[in-house]
Order: sequence, then structure tokens, then C-alpha cells
Amino acid sequence: MGTPTASPRRPIKLGVVADLTGPMSFMGIADANVARMVVDEINAAGGLLGRHIELHIEDSETTEEAATAAAAKLVQDVQVDVILGGILSSTRQAIKAAAVTEGRILYIYPEQYEGQECDPLIPWLIEKTGAKRFALPSADYIWPRIMNEKVRRIVTAAGGEIVEEDYYPLDHTDYSDAIERIMSGGAEVVFNTIVPPAVVPFFEQLHDAGFSERGGHLVCTYFDENCLNLVPAVQVEGLYSCLDYYQDAEDPFSRELLDRYDKRYPGGAMFTGGGACSGMYRGMRLWEAAVREAGSLDQGEVIEALDHARISVGPGGPAEMVPGQHHVRMNMFIGQVRDGAVRTIKQLGVIDPDEQIVPAAPLARV
Repeated sequence: MGTPTASPRRPIKLGVVADLTGPMSFMGIADANVARMVVDEINAAGGLLGRHIELHIEDSETTEEAATAAAAKLVQDVQVDVILGGILSSTRQAIKAAAVTEGRILYIYPEQYEGQECDPLIPWLIEKTGAKRFALPSADYIWPRIMNEKVRRIVTAAGGEIVEEDYYPLDHTDYSDAIERIMSGGAEVVFNTIVPPAVVPFFEQLHDAGFSERGGHLVCTYFDENCLNLVPAVQVEGLYSCLDYYQDAEDPFSRELLDRYDKRYPGGAMFTGGGACSGMYRGMRLWEAAVREAGSLDQGEVIEALDHARISVGPGGPAEMVPGQHHVRMNMFIGQVRDGAVRTIKQLGVIDPDEQIVPAAPLARV
């Protein structure tokens, strides 16, 4: 595993790959904002190891090809010391190939995804509503396919069944056939993994078909306040999600962090959870803690320290890496769209990711 070349005098170079353009830009712009804010705060406090952090942001354009090129540029041309970023799992894979496989650079993926981590949403939903007939309309890439395998196991173990499962291109617009199967098949829960931009027409068509009106439950694990701006709120009223942070978080640090962000970046690209903003903040601060403990940028030493890094405050509460798992133990929350806003309806407390043990490698998910 290589170590970035560095002299004591040169700045620390931190690379971020963000979806500044393309369908996920409504999240990616906010991610880049968080990176700028955290770097500025670290530098204002004296930097890291007595050195200035130099931030380099590259646009992934919400495509695998651009993400690969962006990561390769950060590794080869800029020679960054660490890379963070990516939203879609396909983007993560593209960044990982260029950053980790080819470049041997530490990569932190700050997003929820389809790994083996624990998610208590479905058991809670089944117990709360009694609904056991699930439909799985999905985008056609790695995140929905692996997620749905787990959803099927959880639903089946609870005595339920999957009545519809289909996969569509990321830019699909006509869901009439899928919605007809959802309605005629008696689905009680739509567990959606269709992503922007295709999710916009899907939500509209599902609402117009009367799914919620007849008592159906809409679930989208990744649905935050930025997502709510994509569609008329009435189309997603009652939707359930499960994330690491919502804007109505009550702990003092989360409220202060949101206020600080909103004052610096007023407008549409909001600070939200699910990874992305909350994960970018968490990942950068955990990396900072690891570098401070290591006392150097030696990549092996930083990875060793990152394996047990922790922060006492963060969006939604404290967080810590689970040794040997490359994943984070943190608070999780169930949210629901109510009266045009995302509200926290249940605090799940600290959730262990329950990830499979992996050999040491330069990859961490926060």
C-alpha cells in the first residue's frame, strides 16, 4: 500500500468527488458545501498537524465515467492524501477502482449503502402496521439489487411476501405496468429504491393511482429534506424512511451545526442525513481524529488509527468506527413525511453496523 509523498511544508491535500451536476446534484452540491465548511473550520483552528488543508473538489456528474476520471485526477495529478465522496453505489465503485485499486489511496465513502449493516426499519414497520405484502420497484444497479435480497429475507422471515419486483433504467419515466401490478397484487408496502430523476414520475404516478389513499405504506430508506423538494409533498405524505440524521434532531450540537450551515449556505442545497452531508461531516472528522492520533500522514498509520476513531459530537450524535469492520456505530432514526415536512417519529438509539469482518484495506464507510 503506497503512501502519498509529502514534505512538512506542503499543505495536506484532501480530495472530494461530488455530484455537482447531474441528477444527484441536489445532494452533491450540499456535500461539497460541507467539505468546504469543515476544511475552513479545521484551518481556522490552526490546521492539521500544524499544516494547512488544501481542498480539491471534482465533479462526478452523477456518472461512473466522470467519477472514475475525477478520482484518477485527484490521485495522479493532485496527489491527494485522502479521497471522500460518492452518493450512488455505482459511483462509489468507480471512485474505488481509481482511488483504491489503482491509486492505493485511502477512500472514505460517506453514504448509506447496500452493505451488510443492520437496518431495523422493516421489522419495526411490519410490527407497527401489520403489513406483509411488499412491492419492490427499483432502479437497475447494485444498491437496489442487493438491498432487495435482504428485504426479501426479512419480509419472508416475518411471514410476508414480495408481490412485485422490477428494475428500471435510472432515467425511466413510465411506471404504469409496475403500478398496475402493485395495485392489482394487493401490495400493502411499496419499498422504493428508484432514485432521482426517475423517482419523480414514479411518486407522481403511484400517488395518482391511489396507493396511499387506499391505505398503502410508502417506504424509501433514503429520503431526506432535500428529496422532499423534488416532488409535491402530498405525493409522499406518510412516507417512511430510516436515516442517521433529520433536521429536527434535538441534540444541541446537531441544531448548532445546522444553524451554522444554513447561515453559510442559505438556499436549496440543505444539510441532510443518509450519509451525504451527515456522512461527509462525520467522515472528515473521523479522518481528522485518526490523523491527529497517528501524528503523521503515513497511510498505514492513519488507517490503523481510523479503525477505532471516534467523535464525541456529530450530526445526530456521536459516532465511532467499529474495529475491523470499516463501518460506523451511530444513532439511527425513523422518519415520516407529515404535513409537508420530514419528522422524526422514532429514535432507534445507537445501532451497530453488524458488518462482516474484512481484512485491512484502505476503505471506510461512514
